[in-house]
Amino acid sequence: MTTLHHVFKQLEDPRIERGKKHLLLDIIILSILAVLSGAASYDSIELYGKTNFEFLKQFLELKNGIPSHDTINRVFAVLDMRKFEQLFIQWANLLKEEGILEKVIAIDGKTMRGSKDTFHGTLPIHCVNAWSVENNICLAQLKTEEKSNEITTIPVLLDLLDIRGKIITIDAMGTQTAIAKKIIENGGDYILSVKDNQKTLREEVETTCKEHRPVQDYTTVEKGHGRIETRRCEVFEKGLIVDFDNRWEGLQSVIKITSTREIRGNETSEVRFYISSLETKQPFNQHIRNHWGIENGLHWTLDMVFREDEQRKRNKSAAANFALLQKIALNILKKSPGKESLVSKRLRAGWDKNYLLSLLNFLMR
Repeated sequence: MTTLHHVFKQLEDPRIERGKKHLLLDIIILSILAVLSGAASYDSIELYGKTNFEFLKQFLELKNGIPSHDTINRVFAVLDMRKFEQLFIQWANLLKEEGILEKVIAIDGKTMRGSKDTFHGTLPIHCVNAWSVENNICLAQLKTEEKSNEITTIPVLLDLLDIRGKIITIDAMGTQTAIAKKIIENGGDYILSVKDNQKTLREEVETTCKEHRPVQDYTTVEKGHGRIETRRCEVFEKGLIVDFDNRWEGLQSVIKITSTREIRGNETSEVRFYISSLETKQPFNQHIRNHWGIENGLHWTLDMVFREDEQRKRNKSAAANFALLQKIALNILKKSPGKESLVSKRLRAGWDKNYLLSLLNFLMR
């Protein structure tokens, strides 16, 4: 019994009684192991199960053999998406390593482009994800509701996570007064990107940076792969210009990051602004840079390793549920020992049963 068994056995089976030829938990665990080993569709999950039937019998009941791809598809189409998302959060928390202090949780959205249905005129699904910077795992996924967006989904996600004492970093879409208030009320701090979607705030921040001297001003330089990147971080006190009418709960600091890149003699520069509830004596440059771990460690990996954007799943619940299978597999691969790439680890899980068993043993808690 792995943590997968212990947590996901709480899922309620949505099928009618006469349709329960295969155990729901068997279908869930089979699908996770198949995706972990390279499967990207319901057909390939069925093929994986039939090819590895005797091996799978070690930890699945499979009383009536391997379910068909149609059965697997139907199950994920009717499975309670919200309950699956909540249990994923519960399971992901079990992966956190003892002794690692979680400081920063990055929140960002990702559109699954392959779920767009042009024939029926439906848009692709969009999910908001939470990423633990220190633990290097995905903590949560929440699909946005139809006719909704990240602004309404992020507060719900914040209520599902334990953010007490944590720093929440969010891109400009989440720079909303209600979201800042929610973070403070739930015991966290925030660093929020400021762009033109908050025009008044952007003007106030730029004025503060022009008319005041920073209380912190430091520069880091990184060289590698033929590129020199210089990042100047200036930190200002809130002062009297930014948010003079106290719209932003807990606001204390204003941050200006000036990034300069030099590649083969060509130089480009970009200026970005942020607001934060943290005191000015914080390593803002590091925290802001760490936010992009969700892009590189999660979103880019889902597209390049799991080919998420190429998958053509039209049923919205099935697409969101399958996305969770991939995040479960990704978390397992991220926490598994070894210096191989994630692609190599995934191939090895499909080829080497002893290696796959070692991954399962890691989940024996």
